[in-house]
Amino acid sequence: MENNENVVHGPGLMGGITGLAKNLFGLVVSRVELAALEMTEVRNHLIELVAIFAGAILATWFAIAYGTATIVALAWDEMGWKILLVMFIVFLVVTGILVAKGLSMLKQGKLAFPETMKELRNDRDMIM
Repeated sequence: MENNENVVHGPGLMGGITGLAKNLFGLVVSRVELAALEMTEVRNHLIELVAIFAGAILATWFAIAYGTATIVALAWDEMGWKILLVMFIVFLVVTGILVAKGLSMLKQGKLAFPETMKELRNDRDMIM
């Protein structure tokens, strides 16, 4: 009889599944680490964006208050209540411009996860 104790077998189905699971787990861990890194960047950009908007809102309120009072006081004798309508239209246009600027900043993608999404697409393409 031959001695079968020294025969080396391949990893088999269970070994292959275990190796695949380890590789998938490692892949998931690396993607989570990348997402966490990008989340830090997004958080910093979000804090910066909020601070910029807060400062802009505060400065805008002071400018609106003093500017409006000055314009209304100077134009009241000539225009009466119509100056209030003119000021309303002006502030409506300014508000539209500021909202458009804020939306354009958000559309620049600073609050997205470009590298994580790219790697996940690459993973999906590789698996499929």
